[in-house]
Amino acid sequence: MKLDSTLLETKMDQIIVRMTDPPKYNDIVEWSPLSDLDFSHWNWPQGVGLYGLFRQYQRTGDSKYLVMMNTWYNAGIAKGLPEKNVNTMAPFLTLIHLYELDGRQDRLELCKEWAEWVMTSMPRTEEGGLQHIVINNPNHQQLWVDTLYMTVLFLAKMGKVLGRQDYIEESIHQFLLHIKYLSDRESGLWFHGWTFDGLNNFGRVHWGRGNCWYTAAVVDYIELVGAVGGVRQFLVDALKAQVDALKPLQDKDGMWHTVLDDPTSYRETSCTAGFGYGILKAVRLGLLPTGYREMGLRACEAVLNRTDPTGTVTEVSYGTPMGDGPDFYKKIPVCSMAYGQALSVLLLGEALQHQNSL
Repeated sequence: MKLDSTLLETKMDQIIVRMTDPPKYNDIVEWSPLSDLDFSHWNWPQGVGLYGLFRQYQRTGDSKYLVMMNTWYNAGIAKGLPEKNVNTMAPFLTLIHLYELDGRQDRLELCKEWAEWVMTSMPRTEEGGLQHIVINNPNHQQLWVDTLYMTVLFLAKMGKVLGRQDYIEESIHQFLLHIKYLSDRESGLWFHGWTFDGLNNFGRVHWGRGNCWYTAAVVDYIELVGAVGGVRQFLVDALKAQVDALKPLQDKDGMWHTVLDDPTSYRETSCTAGFGYGILKAVRLGLLPTGYREMGLRACEAVLNRTDPTGTVTEVSYGTPMGDGPDFYKKIPVCSMAYGQALSVLLLGEALQHQNSL
């Protein structure tokens, strides 16, 4: 399967423009004080979006993306940062990458402050897990799959930048602990969360976007840290089990459902983009055989088909707290979100890197 490279580049530009200037929704009631819809806020949807911009800069070398990112960070820091938690940590992954380019000590010191908070002050669950604390809920004794992408990637990157092996070892611990409690041994898919209060996986739902946070995070993690030996194999085995489980659940149109194994739930574009990105990157890095490439390219085609002429990636579910059953996830409203745009940027970038080998 080969996609049109010109179309991919055109859609990429449109998606990025729309990500930074999202449409307005009057019918969405936001549960977080930090808007998930407004790109100017310092929160996790914007953090994922910024990482998408950085990856695009890495791929193209176009300085306009540096201008966009620097403008965002300068404004956010001048405004004052929100309280520290899992979600507000997400923008720091791109910030520490920018520090490597510009050497700005003020940015490094800010990153060091937040990374050290993770190591020494962030609330922990039993067995030392990073508790999924958010701005309006401590989520006592809870592990969520989102944490790997929003916080652990940044901690690992800081370990590499600072030469702090303790940071890297902690990031390994978090990946292994989350696999232990969130990976479903029966299916290979992932549950949204685990609570040590009651010792259960809540509604045991195989939520689409939650699953894609592992697919996308683990390939970036291995690339960032260079995991080797038994740890690398363990991470890849969990990825392969997940992707093998995803294969029969991918619809003929290339999409996955918001509850992966519930065909009555709606098809959801952000998880489809995240799966496509992780699968294609895993193939490129040699973590999965080339036979898996077709799944990723089909996902890319599906995302292209759900990107309107304005660059809006449609059929994306709004930010989703922990649910107690599939009906909760099926009722989450659908709208354009920064992370839907960003995951699509990541996916299209990977697809373009694969075109030359097809």
